[in-house]
Amino acid sequence: MATIDQFEDHCWKDLIPAQDIALYAPYARETYVGPRPALLVIDLYALAYRGGSGSPYELDKTHPNSCGVFAHQAIAPTKRLIASARAAGLQVFYCTQDVRPHNRPPGAFSTHRPLPPQTAEDYAIYPEFAPQPGDVVIYKQRASVFQGTPFLSHLNLLGIESLIVCGEATSGCVRASTVDAYSNGFHVSIVEECTFDRSEFVHKSNLFDLHHKYVDVMKLDEVDAHLRSLADVRSRAAE
Repeated sequence: MATIDQFEDHCWKDLIPAQDIALYAPYARETYVGPRPALLVIDLYALAYRGGSGSPYELDKTHPNSCGVFAHQAIAPTKRLIASARAAGLQVFYCTQDVRPHNRPPGAFSTHRPLPPQTAEDYAIYPEFAPQPGDVVIYKQRASVFQGTPFLSHLNLLGIESLIVCGEATSGCVRASTVDAYSNGFHVSIVEECTFDRSEFVHKSNLFDLHHKYVDVMKLDEVDAHLRSLADVRSRAAE
């Protein structure tokens, strides 16, 4: 849990003007991981990592969907988050784009950005985060994991009340999914170090807005500590 005094202690401090911080001050509150959480891993598919860890600006012509360095620097913290979630016994959900034959009508896109036809290999979960037995993979046609999928039904049947979220892109599928989660009554925690976009400016500005209005942006250390406490409870219950 982070106190009200720590509410603005995040990556956007070098971007958001002081007058805007003051304007949004009424949103300040304690942040925390909510009850009965699940982990949602958003769009960590192969395309986001293509071309290596260079600048997305330089990679854009050859790899137009790559997040470059921002994707690659999030690999280690995201692996840590997923491992902690598994140790705590959380249900892990992945989502990715649906390219199965006859399963996606023409015009059903996540955004208006035109892209060449993509394949199942393009949208396969990046090997560093390969789903494990018992994980659920949701295939979606739009930006939000909630739209036109069984995701909400899964959450309701499992008694999930909160989501811990990582993935990409902050301004796109992460934003759409977390706003829908909030709108459906779930408490949402976005893990700062495990979320990214193609633009650092867009990433930070969207995190700032989401944090104040809809979600709790939290540091990995905070979330990891909470998950370790859940794992300890689980271990004692099994003795």
